[in-house]
Amino acid sequence: MKQETTTKCAFMVCATASGSGKTTVTMGLLRALRNRGLTVQPFKCGPDYIDTKFHERVCGRPSINLDTFMATPEHVQALFCRYGQGADVCVAEGMMGLFDGYERDRGSSAEIAQAIGLPVVLVVDARSAAYSTAALLQGFLHFREGLHIAGVVFNKVGSERHFQMLRQVCDDLQVRCLGHLPKTQTLEQGSRYLGLDFSEQTASDTLARLVEEHIDIDALLALRVPAGHRPTASGATLQCSSPKVLVARNAESFSFIYQENLDRWPDACFFDPEQDVPQLDAIDLLYLPGGYPEKHLEALAANQAARHAIRAYAERGGRIIAECGGMMYLCDRIVADNGEYPMCGVLPHTITARTADRKLALGYRRFQLDGREYRGHEFHYTQFAGQMPTSAVQVYNAKGEPVATPVLRYKNVLASYTHLYQL
Repeated sequence: MKQETTTKCAFMVCATASGSGKTTVTMGLLRALRNRGLTVQPFKCGPDYIDTKFHERVCGRPSINLDTFMATPEHVQALFCRYGQGADVCVAEGMMGLFDGYERDRGSSAEIAQAIGLPVVLVVDARSAAYSTAALLQGFLHFREGLHIAGVVFNKVGSERHFQMLRQVCDDLQVRCLGHLPKTQTLEQGSRYLGLDFSEQTASDTLARLVEEHIDIDALLALRVPAGHRPTASGATLQCSSPKVLVARNAESFSFIYQENLDRWPDACFFDPEQDVPQLDAIDLLYLPGGYPEKHLEALAANQAARHAIRAYAERGGRIIAECGGMMYLCDRIVADNGEYPMCGVLPHTITARTADRKLALGYRRFQLDGREYRGHEFHYTQFAGQMPTSAVQVYNAKGEPVATPVLRYKNVLASYTHLYQL
């Protein structure tokens, strides 16, 4: 018999555009809901693995990515059901603007909300407008049939009079005004700092207080996935094998990990490449995820025993999956502004992390290898020094256009700048 997710509170926080304040509002809501003693399950639309860290620190539960490029809508529904079990409230944070996807609105927060049936809380940056927001909201409310925008939160509101003008907009459009956040220097500084330090609590505490004062949380707690659209537990169980997997994990150097990947290996073990020497004799897979190894080059280079053990494991045919920062760690060396640092030497390449060489590479990636399609996401500023390595396969973006990102194969090593969604 299919088991429903129950009628627990669930909604998605989205915005009219990037920079409108959806992360600020989401973080404040998560903290405020936890302060009320509720069990909150966070989700993040899209491939982002940084916002999920903020969510997890506040909620005490891993935040789960919902992405309809890297997974099917049915899989996204199953994930929402599976990880929402046992929570009082499910809160998903959108990405970019509500209808911004990899191709028009494909893969957008709106598409994900419709796939699950989540009501949308729309965040609007109101710092330089009043009744003109009516034209903006009118378009969002009626642009996509079947999408339920349950209410609006205005951000960066200048005064109580300003808020009353914005409330009139909602009254005229017959959409619920759920409140606002005031424009304050403290809030803006805290939000910026929150984006720089995973461990900072002051900003989210401040946000929670402002949310309690200015946003109708009780109205949010009444939001539900409609009964006819409620996902079920059917198909929600992940298919797990039981290989012996060792995962590199560190708060910053190796920290960009999709929770679903870890849950496929319930018995995985972990080590810190900055401090530990990995025991590799009896494992089936070494997983080196992404992160910021370029910020900890001295510590990584100093742990010579770990680097030598990983190289020996690779040379004897050990299986390794290395993504972005993990791939950088497998290379011969990393060049920084203050010098060169030896890495594992498995891959005969040099990575430059020098400021002068910084160049953004960003976007969804997919490629075929050994009869299987891999999908993931690329986001980095470091580069290969010198000539780009030859790729084992052609890599494509979400639109099917070829990109220059190489996939590297050496013995049983698979490495690239792409963070793979399903390993």
